[in-house]
Amino acid sequence: MAEVKQITRPTQYASSDDFRRVFDEDMNSLYLLSFLLTADREKAERCFVSGLEDAVEGNPVFKDWARSWARRVIIVNAVRAMNPRPTEENGGSSSAAVSSSATLPLEKPEIAAVLALEPFERFVYVITVLERYSDQDCSVLLSCTRGDVVAARTRAFEQIGSAMASHPNQQTPASSEKPASDERRSSLLQLLGGQCLATSA
Repeated sequence: MAEVKQITRPTQYASSDDFRRVFDEDMNSLYLLSFLLTADREKAERCFVSGLEDAVEGNPVFKDWARSWARRVIIVNAVRAMNPRPTEENGGSSSAAVSSSATLPLEKPEIAAVLALEPFERFVYVITVLERYSDQDCSVLLSCTRGDVVAARTRAFEQIGSAMASHPNQQTPASSEKPASDERRSSLLQLLGGQCLATSA
């Protein structure tokens, strides 16, 4: 019987130039992610810059994972900047309220509905619904329990649903289920991104 030779391919890691290219090509999307998490333009910019630095100087990552890793470092930096904590039973939150610098025109209900969420609910919504992380991954990133994640997402859906109900011609950013496809998630981010970046021009 002929000997079967195993062909091994060298593992390619993303270089600094690869990450710089990702942050350049995906600048709008990555900034939008940072902005939706922080609800503050200055903090969003700092998270974007810190994310690039962390991606370039951090541990080696497979080249095929460069884009997803870039998004992850943005999330990690936003968590570090905002330190979102679960809403207390009395309805308050240990995190700061949405910054006035995040105020957007009322004709942008999709963005306004997300930014109006309490910090912890906003982080959970963006991470698990828009970015499609598992509840377990989200709980690790936010240093909370999976129960906290589920409860926060439920509150986020309820608040977003109520906010969007006053805009019958607008489509709710996401249903009570996670997006069914990458295409749907991508189109949502493009919609939000186009509106968000237009207001910052």
